[in-house]
Amino acid sequence: MASSSRSPVSYAAAAQWYCIIFLVLLVLLSSFTEDNSLIRKINPASGHACDEIYVVGEGETLNTISDKCGDPFIVEENPHIHDPDDVFPGLVIKITPFGHRN
Repeated sequence: MASSSRSPVSYAAAAQWYCIIFLVLLVLLSSFTEDNSLIRKINPASGHACDEIYVVGEGETLNTISDKCGDPFIVEENPHIHDPDDVFPGLVIKITPFGHRN
């Protein structure tokens, strides 16, 4: 009976290295996707980092969002906001930085 030149331990070590390499490549590739939530469009005129469509996060108010995004007219641009104090996480609003107004 012929014996194998590789032991099961060496196959396991090789498989472990292939898994590590695969995971590293997966992490690197995911950092280049366009739909990454960490990537924001930056308005070079104001330096504010907000997308045109903004989802309100936990603890945010219209004032904090306005300061963060450079849009002092959030209520006027979003007719679905009837009460500026009634802002909740998950609310979708339109952001137009002050320098990009027509």
